[in-house]
Amino acid sequence: MVSAGFHSQGGHSLSSTKIKSPAGKAARMRKDESLLGKLGGSLARRKRSREVSDLQEEGKHAINAPLIPSSAELHPEDTLLEENAERTMLDPTSREDAKLKDLQRVLIDWVNNELEEERIIVKDLEEDLYDGQVLQKLFEKLSGRKLNVAEVTQSEIGQKQKLQTVLEAVNELIQHHGWSTEWSVDLIHSKNLVAIISLLVGLAVHFQAAVRLPEHVSVQVLVVKKKDGVLHATHVTKELTTTTEDAFDTLLDHAPDKLNIVKKSLITFVNKHLNKLNLEVTELETQFADGVYLVLLMGLLENYFVPLYNFYLTPENFEQKVHNVSFAFELMQDGGLKKPKARPEDVVNLNLKSTLRVLYNLFTNYKNRE
Repeated sequence: MVSAGFHSQGGHSLSSTKIKSPAGKAARMRKDESLLGKLGGSLARRKRSREVSDLQEEGKHAINAPLIPSSAELHPEDTLLEENAERTMLDPTSREDAKLKDLQRVLIDWVNNELEEERIIVKDLEEDLYDGQVLQKLFEKLSGRKLNVAEVTQSEIGQKQKLQTVLEAVNELIQHHGWSTEWSVDLIHSKNLVAIISLLVGLAVHFQAAVRLPEHVSVQVLVVKKKDGVLHATHVTKELTTTTEDAFDTLLDHAPDKLNIVKKSLITFVNKHLNKLNLEVTELETQFADGVYLVLLMGLLENYFVPLYNFYLTPENFEQKVHNVSFAFELMQDGGLKKPKARPEDVVNLNLKSTLRVLYNLFTNYKNRE
């Protein structure tokens, strides 16, 4: 006969354990299911309410979407605009434009070349020019005029005061020549790339910088304005550079007969010197593209031998050709000539106008050299 008082191995009696009846268990399960049902019903109602709310927000956003830019295009401060105030910014798609990047590179190289003696190296236009320090040095170098400003300013107020002084001096010069100033202290200090580039282009053109700016560079600018508490955005096309037409543009486009006369004169000039090395040029467009003849020509004009290890006598790729042309430009500057406005890359890419500009500059300076 089995005893009702079981003992476990540990000696604890199990005789007092209550055995749950199936009926009681089923009742509790029904109660639990009822509770879960109510809870589930509440959760379902909340979910439906959230879905309705989300749907309303999506509808509201769909209606307002054409009026406001995407969050990727907005800075936090743009949402804090006062009523009827507006802010401009470069459209993200324009930032990747190849011509804009090329223009930035040309401007950075120009600024670094001008400020080489100051040991200033600019790498990023937005990050390096916003505080006014570089712009002050650049204006002083270009104008030969010393500005009455503190050399080092760390505070925002000090930086804006310096910018104010620099921009007033720039505007005084540029506005006399019909330039519309599209920059301000706030725009420059807020690192507005379009304003910074416009300012540098204005300075380069006014002071006739020895650089060839890429032509017809335009960007899309996003203008955000707050009206009735809502941000409205519009896109405006901003032209940063135009055509910089000169005598060679006119010759190429309007006077091909005179262009041929100029080309013949230049060919006669270069062959007069290259013939000393038993070299001869028949095509200006192609024979100076690798830079070799340019380097040799400079040595002949200045009466010195150019060591062969300084350039590639038989360049094999684009980079080596650019190196040769760049080296020839350095020799020209060493000879007292201004830095050519043409870019080495343009000469290598068989740009006739660029090649003619370089050779004509040599012709005007060395035409009487035997």
